[in-house]
Amino acid sequence: MKKLPKKPRNEAMYQAILSLRTVEECMKFFDDLCSVTELMAMEQRFQVATCLDNGMIYNDILAATGASSATISRVNRSLQYGSGGYQIVFDRIQEEAP
Repeated sequence: MKKLPKKPRNEAMYQAILSLRTVEECMKFFDDLCSVTELMAMEQRFQVATCLDNGMIYNDILAATGASSATISRVNRSLQYGSGGYQIVFDRIQEEAP
């Protein structure tokens, strides 16, 4: 089976996100951009990533977040073998912590 070429990314959207200045602005933008279900899924994945980064085990993450084991596994794969985006965010949050 022939692999389809990747679609180019919409860099303008990412530039728009970078233009936001406050958490409130960011929340408003994502409320307009995403469905409630999409937002809940992204927020849950970030919560799972945070739990994994903090060393929590699957059963505790499941209890804390309500995420399925498939979601936890998917996020864990992203942390281990992804592009490093989660780690960039975690490092920045750590740098900015008092």
